[in-house]
Order: sequence, then structure tokens, then C-alpha cells
Amino acid sequence: MYDSIIIGKGPAGITAAIYLKRAKFNCLVIGKDEGNLARADKIENYYGVKENITGLELINKGIEQAKELDVEITDEEVISIEDNGIFKVKTRDNMYESKSIVIATGVNRKKPIIKGIKEFEGKGISYCAICDAFFYKNKDVAILGNGDYALNEAKELLPIVNSITVLTNGKELVQNRDITVNEVTKEIKAFNGDRYIENVEFVDNTKMNIDGIFIAEGIASSTDLARRLGVITDKEHILVNDDMETNVKNVYAAGDCTGGILQIPKAVYQGMAAGLSIIRNFREGGK
Repeated sequence: MYDSIIIGKGPAGITAAIYLKRAKFNCLVIGKDEGNLARADKIENYYGVKENITGLELINKGIEQAKELDVEITDEEVISIEDNGIFKVKTRDNMYESKSIVIATGVNRKKPIIKGIKEFEGKGISYCAICDAFFYKNKDVAILGNGDYALNEAKELLPIVNSITVLTNGKELVQNRDITVNEVTKEIKAFNGDRYIENVEFVDNTKMNIDGIFIAEGIASSTDLARRLGVITDKEHILVNDDMETNVKNVYAAGDCTGGILQIPKAVYQGMAAGLSIIRNFREGGK
């Protein structure tokens, strides 16, 4: 059992971990990749950094600093979080438990470019299986994606819907999976319908009738994880107060996923604020 699990190993997540560890709290950082910062060729406007340094180099320096404090860091993909009084964070191979959560996975700046996605959002296109599965009881649905996150969404839907088809949009479905699903690997041309989505059209001009589509490409984004916990979001951003608290007790967010200026100093500040907020709340609450 951890005092806090931090999802994301960028500046916000690592800073939160450093403050927690220095205050003698037991924390775990889970991160699958280094995010958008890793693609920065040169960092020249960050305090104290005067030499040319890439985004990836800066990230690695932060991770090294955390490891020197014995912060536990694991390179895994979080596919779901459950709140049963204790938070259960699930990866493909492990389940971790924690008293608090910090979401610091940045923001997904790229949506699938398929005709019809924007038009049918909320009208047959959804981004959260656990949130919207009820509306598709005994209906035929599809999931757009090809990774572990998509398959986990399929597991959420299986007991409720009539059928599930995974649409990989030309990609290969992840191997070594523990679930059997129908899959269509053809590239998608468009999502069509009148008032609500009615079918998927492929580039070969064939169509498949469907009652709903769940978007689950790549890995779970910050808002994907937040919505599963009942956290209030605004489009692709998580809403927090000045202490980085969400509307759900013991769930915090920091960094790009909270919106506003997408810069390293802001991420570091919010990571610090989240860490200090957890420390204060646990000490005052005697947890």
C-alpha cells in the first residue's frame, strides 16, 4: 500500500514524488513514456539551465534525482483506476493500491483524424466505457484502438453490451491478450449517421452498422483516467483548485493535464503544490 501513486514521470509527476519522498511518504511513480517534452530539441528558457539540453535529457535528469532519493519508478502503462475507498491502479501485469492519486500524464494533443468523430461526440461516440456503458445495454458497439487500453475498455463493456468489435484502423492488435474479441483491421474512412452514429465506413467502401463507438487509441490519457474516478473535466483538461485537488477526495492533478500555459515551470510548480497538499492533508487528517 502506497501513500500516493503518481501517474506520469515528467516534471510534474517527478516533482510531486520528490516532495513526498523527502517528507517520508511512500510513493510510486508509474510512467509508460516521457510525453511531449521528450520531443523538444532544445530547452533554453528554464531557470538554472544555461547549456543546451534536450527535453529528454531534462526528463532523465529529473528521474535520476528522484531515484537518488529511492523513489520507486516503474515503466508501465496504467489502463484503469478504481476507487473502492482505496485506489486500485491497474497496469497490464500488476495491480497497485494507494491512499491518494496524482494524475500527471500531460495532455493528449492528438485525436484520431477520422471524418465524423467531432460531429458524433456524445451522439454515439464516447471516450469512457465505465462512464457510458449503461447507455449501450444489449447493443452492438465498437472500440477504436489496438492496445491494452482498448482491450481493457472492452472488458468493461462485455457484461453489458450485446457485441463488441475492435477496430484497429489498419494497425495490429496487441498480442498476448487475455480476452477474445471480434476485430476488424481495415482502415476507417468515416463514421456516418443522421442524428446519431449508425455505421462505420471503411476505405474499401464497405460499411458496418454499429450503435456506438468508444475511442481508446494509444494509452489512456489524463482525462480518460480522471473520468473513470468521477473527476470533473473540461474538454481535455482536469479541473483543480489552487492546491491541485480535484472534486474527488485524495485525487490530484498537475502539469499540462490541468490546462493553461503548457510550460515546464508551471508543471514543476503544480507538482510541488500537489505533493505539499497531500502531505498537509494526510498529516492534518492523521492518515
